[in-house]
Amino acid sequence: MPLTPPFIAPTRHSDPASALAQVHAIYAQQINHLREAMQRFVAGESLPGAVRACYPFVRIHTDTVVPQAVLENSGLSYGFVAGAGRFETTLTRPDLYADYYLEQFQLLLQNHGVELEVGTSHEPIPIHFSFAENDHIEGNMPPARRAMMRDLFDLPDLASMDDGIANGTWRQNAGDAQPLSLFTAARVDYSLHRLRHYTGSAPDWFQNFVLFTNYQFYIDEFVRLGHEEMSRPDSEYIAFIEPGNVVTRRAGSPAHPVDQFGAPPPRLPQMPAYHLFRPGHGGITMVNIGVGPANAKTITDHIAVLRPHAWMMLGHCAGLRNSQQLGDYVLAHGYVREDHVLDEELPLWVPIPALAEIQVALERAVADVTGFKGADLKRIMRTGTVASTDNRNWELLPGNEPQRRFSQSRAVALDMESATIAANGFRFRVPYGTLLCVSDKPLHGEIKLPGMANQFYRERVDQHLRIGMRAIEILRSQGPQRLHSRKLRSFDEVAFQ
Repeated sequence: MPLTPPFIAPTRHSDPASALAQVHAIYAQQINHLREAMQRFVAGESLPGAVRACYPFVRIHTDTVVPQAVLENSGLSYGFVAGAGRFETTLTRPDLYADYYLEQFQLLLQNHGVELEVGTSHEPIPIHFSFAENDHIEGNMPPARRAMMRDLFDLPDLASMDDGIANGTWRQNAGDAQPLSLFTAARVDYSLHRLRHYTGSAPDWFQNFVLFTNYQFYIDEFVRLGHEEMSRPDSEYIAFIEPGNVVTRRAGSPAHPVDQFGAPPPRLPQMPAYHLFRPGHGGITMVNIGVGPANAKTITDHIAVLRPHAWMMLGHCAGLRNSQQLGDYVLAHGYVREDHVLDEELPLWVPIPALAEIQVALERAVADVTGFKGADLKRIMRTGTVASTDNRNWELLPGNEPQRRFSQSRAVALDMESATIAANGFRFRVPYGTLLCVSDKPLHGEIKLPGMANQFYRERVDQHLRIGMRAIEILRSQGPQRLHSRKLRSFDEVAFQ
């Protein structure tokens, strides 16, 4: 019989704040139980048996569907369940997700008029997910004692962390509740830990608007702009965070206790993240995903659990049309998916639509930053299909087969990441967009040469990055209710955003 903390009976709530407070109480009790047991284990004590703690859950029972008038008045594509029945999800990190949970609870109460039930689930919390941000106590144990952990604590069970809900492949067993969220608590915790590993950042720093790039030049410029913002006492951003959780506060702002834990890493992580922090997480996160669709899938798989309001790709591409010039922009309105990394999760027959809100914001941002309007804007920016491939040397394949397919698809640009990022945005219901810059034209004899490329990057990166940041300002000013499109919601959609 596992050693568990005292049982907390389920409670019912008609107030979202009290429901969230109960989630906090249950989570704190369960996590403290694990941490105390782990500290005793590391200290060499013999525990009397296996230790277990479980995630809190939230649940609703409803006998009716939401009236159409309520859905129309709310203007939201989330916040309600698909029909009558029992719906629930497990929850984690209420400190990190407090505002998010509060909004979801409020919408459920408002749209369904039933109480929320909060209690302790049967989903175990893996011991690795109980450590505080700066705890590394397991590293002090000899290998033999670390091996004993699996007999005393729950370890991550990957079989319970799949993406069946998001992929639309989850099937309800008799007696099971239907899901309220795309992700279980353990799946969220798994991604939060992966984000630390891949980006060198605590999940707490990530913002609701994310820019991805495949070139370090963009990161260098973002760092420069970040420190420039921090030198301004009137900046709308209050902190700039670099890998290793190194925090620079806005001029005139005092340091926070958490700042002391930041330290530059001895080497950059695989996909370093940088954050212009704004109150309410309304700022900008930028991630250098490097080259290739595998990286693009990996990082978006994990950032998705943070439920951002939008993510966009800013990078370089090969221009496929002779009429294009180096430095022209490409606004993607469709994607040819030859990346293959999502073929199992998202079949190729699934279309990835352009999202009007993102498209309009990007086009307006290009006009605002470059000063071009109307026909002049069309001369420097082309809207069209972007093809993404997993073969960096696609030009060398025999028979010109890729070229034929790209021509048949009417593609105007080629890269290795954009279709993956857009497809995972579709899959995880995260609004997405792509604005690329033509850096070479391999089909027309214009390939990158070192000197030419360096000059091109210096001239274009600053403008391109400012366009992306301006697009985020436009989207943020419109509010998230305009962003979360019904295009991204399935028939039997979960209630949580």
